[in-house]
Amino acid sequence: MSSIVTGEAVVLELRPAGFAPRMLSALIDVAASVVVFVLLMLALGGIAANADESLFQALLVGSVVLVFVVAPAVVEAASRGKSLGRLALGLRIVRDDGGAVRFRHAIIRSVTAVLEIYTLSGALAVFVAVFNDKSKRLGDVLAGTYALQERLPAAAPPPVLTPPELAGWARLADLGRLPDPLSFRISRFLAQTGGMSGPARTALAAELAAETVPYVSPQPPMGTHPEAYLRAVTGERRDRDFARLHRARGSAAVLAARLHRTPFSR
Repeated sequence: MSSIVTGEAVVLELRPAGFAPRMLSALIDVAASVVVFVLLMLALGGIAANADESLFQALLVGSVVLVFVVAPAVVEAASRGKSLGRLALGLRIVRDDGGAVRFRHAIIRSVTAVLEIYTLSGALAVFVAVFNDKSKRLGDVLAGTYALQERLPAAAPPPVLTPPELAGWARLADLGRLPDPLSFRISRFLAQTGGMSGPARTALAAELAAETVPYVSPQPPMGTHPEAYLRAVTGERRDRDFARLHRARGSAAVLAARLHRTPFSR
């Protein structure tokens, strides 16, 4: 994981792409570029037959620069770090600070790719990537970029549990009904606490706890930490809602069984 701290003191965990998906995406991009170059050469075949050698060489050099340098850089900058291979594997090129790449980053990577990927058949790119913790190739090192793994399996957030020391209080408390916007903010906060710095986490917990106080009675024991208070309220409300839905489902099942009986059966 790569950690980036935002201006709000929130720590973002970004996952650099591994060596294997980077290599596979590069092979897809190289194959696509070669196919486009071959098609372009076939299209220019008629012109070359009626042109002198110097014009043909100029067209050939221009085609190489266009297909292998300019086009990849333009596509990467316009798509904010994407390419055909990266789109297929769920990768994106980003700056070292996590921001989107610009044309100057893309053109550096594209020019360097001519040397390390096409001229040296990828040997230099593989050598540099193997000894880099983010699997950077030489172009990434010079441009200050790396490949980010975007497409990850969604992990279910851990359930919010009532702290054991507040379980007795939570069972007897009148939790009322929190406003939906406040409940949503509390849920988002509890889901993201692992990626927040200590001071920001404590300050936001205290702010949310203060907004929750009017809807809860009696108040928790003195000295209760704001985050523990929010977890107790959220966990107990979820358990009560689950129990209420379970009872409603049971009542509906009993009613359905009665409705499906014959009129004179018991």
